[in-house]
Amino acid sequence: MLTRPKLAQLIAACLAALPVLLAAPAAVAAPHSPPPPQTAVGGERMGLSGVQVDPLAGAPALPRDLTGRSWIVADAASGDVLAASNPHLRLAPASTLKILFADTVLPKFDRNAVHRVADAEIQGIGPGSSLVGIKEDLDYKVEDLWRGVFLSSGNDAVHVLAHMNGGIQQTVAEMQARADALQARDTRVVSPDGYDMEGQLSSAYDLTLFARAGLRNPDFRMYCATRDALFPGAVDRNTGQRGSFGIANTDRLLGKYPGLIGVKNGFTTEAGSTFVGAAERDGRTLLVTVMHPTTYQKVYDETAALLDWGFAAADKVTPVGRLVDEAPAAEPAPGGQAGGPAGPPAPPPHPTPSAQSDRTPQTPQPAPARTASGGDGGGLGPAAWLLAALVTAAGGTAALLLRRRRSGRPVE
Repeated sequence: MLTRPKLAQLIAACLAALPVLLAAPAAVAAPHSPPPPQTAVGGERMGLSGVQVDPLAGAPALPRDLTGRSWIVADAASGDVLAASNPHLRLAPASTLKILFADTVLPKFDRNAVHRVADAEIQGIGPGSSLVGIKEDLDYKVEDLWRGVFLSSGNDAVHVLAHMNGGIQQTVAEMQARADALQARDTRVVSPDGYDMEGQLSSAYDLTLFARAGLRNPDFRMYCATRDALFPGAVDRNTGQRGSFGIANTDRLLGKYPGLIGVKNGFTTEAGSTFVGAAERDGRTLLVTVMHPTTYQKVYDETAALLDWGFAAADKVTPVGRLVDEAPAAEPAPGGQAGGPAGPPAPPPHPTPSAQSDRTPQTPQPAPARTASGGDGGGLGPAAWLLAALVTAAGGTAALLLRRRRSGRPVE
């Protein structure tokens, strides 16, 4: 039987417990889980520093004295990465960025189409650039322009094709979009030709993705495997006939390394030497990218050594990563257009070295911790609900006692 003194004690006890009970939800709420570690594109080991290789019994040793700051050996068909060293290290790509340019622009124009070059199209080319020798007010077939890109690494040929594609900024934006679609997260495009520009970076991993995608195009494969060609020259003033001159592929392994397909070499003051090579042997195609070795010649020597190792080790190593596939296209927005009405892409902002960090995939943040009651942390916890129930019960009992007192009924 609850007497008036006992009721008063109960209410006093509830009120005394109020500060402790109200603080209880923080103690019972589920703790925030730490964010999961970031995984590099292509697998966890692709994000580790130093050499990554997992040999099985009978596997040959990797070549000794490799000096490239970053390199990768991968199977073009399966995407398996057989070995790598700092594959996601962001470095200046030099003319190997032309691989991305070709993969982006080459499918757009018929190789037999003819284009007359305007003077503005060969202006603004960086000093010291490699050139194939294009002249204004002359006609060139698209296939000639592409030979100028692949064989002579001609920045003038790149600029002409970029203008045909809507301009330099349009092409840069499309190249960046293509890199994003290929999940090449280390790449920041500033110029279409790979010329040293502030903030322009890529990685051995990304360049290998570009080469793998480009080689799926038969024209790309044909151009990068061409050793020499005739290029249209100027018109002879006396005869009115147009001449031509020979150009040769600057890839020093082409025609020397057995089974070499291409792909592209590069050299600038900032980048030093870079090279992406593909070779086929016994039905297997391997891709090797080497960036920033100690000397110009070493980029070829080390590429050849890594190709030799890759063909010998292909079935005797466990892959340490993989070349990712192209990301699926975005679902069309209502109205049949993906992402809204089409329009010209905005010019990219002026890049700085620190701006490269915005290419890093952001790890999704964990959802706010939920309390044990199943709420999102913004409502009452179990202790608070208990307090409310006790106060409500006490209040109800007090009201009952008061009604019985007023009615003359005995208080129990």
